[in-house]
Amino acid sequence: MKYMLIMRATDETWASFEGVDFSEIIDSMGRFNDEMIQAGVLVAAEGLDDAAKGVVVDYSSEPPVVTDGPYGETKELFGGFWILDVASQEEAVEWAKRAPLAGPGSKAEIRRVTSIDEFPQDNEWVRKERAWREATGQL
Repeated sequence: MKYMLIMRATDETWASFEGVDFSEIIDSMGRFNDEMIQAGVLVAAEGLDDAAKGVVVDYSSEPPVVTDGPYGETKELFGGFWILDVASQEEAVEWAKRAPLAGPGSKAEIRRVTSIDEFPQDNEWVRKERAWREATGQL
């Protein structure tokens, strides 16, 4: 099963890292990523750019409204993610506990990634997606 570990941070978290050498952060993340690679559980991992450089598309009106980041509230922003292929949620939790995310307000949200096999296989769009996944080597 695949699980996404979503790095979450608050303004306080980001402030606590202001004095930390960026190479130290990269080294600790690199070591953690390498552990997951060596264990054969890491599928993907990416960091996200500063929320102030992003935009939000709000669908509550027609047409949707686009606003510059950061988001309305910056209590908890996503900073990046890992996708793991593990046997259970408990195993994903154990990996998340080892992530180098120390600091005030740091959290990791863990959510299972659904599989295409869980959707109605007789649906035209599911069949098209399955064909695309097969053609791109994702199945």
